[in-house]
Amino acid sequence: MAGRLSKVASTILGGNGVVSRSVGNSLRQRAGMGLPVGKHLVPNKPLSVNDELTWDNGTPFPEPCIDRIADTVGKYEALAWLSGGLSFFALLGLAAVVNDKASTYPFTPKVYPYDNLRVELGEEP
Repeated sequence: MAGRLSKVASTILGGNGVVSRSVGNSLRQRAGMGLPVGKHLVPNKPLSVNDELTWDNGTPFPEPCIDRIADTVGKYEALAWLSGGLSFFALLGLAAVVNDKASTYPFTPKVYPYDNLRVELGEEP
């Protein structure tokens, strides 16, 4: 029984099996479309120094990989931006602490009947 199952499995997965034929056909045809980025050209001469900075996908107009070079920021300007951002959040936290009314009254005041139990708690009637 195991021999027959392995023979069936080898027929399906083997050289002329169903899986290899379907994969082979789908890879060959690709639903009538070519490769997604054109043909891969193997270089036959030395590449230029900055070849990795050019995106060449087979179109007549290759474009640079980096669209825009960012301006460099000096260390003192970066320190100023960092200090400004941190001070903004520090002031925001300080304002939240100052305006926190819930911390002054951690629970709601209890209201008792009979004039807040004034007589029962020992005050004059």
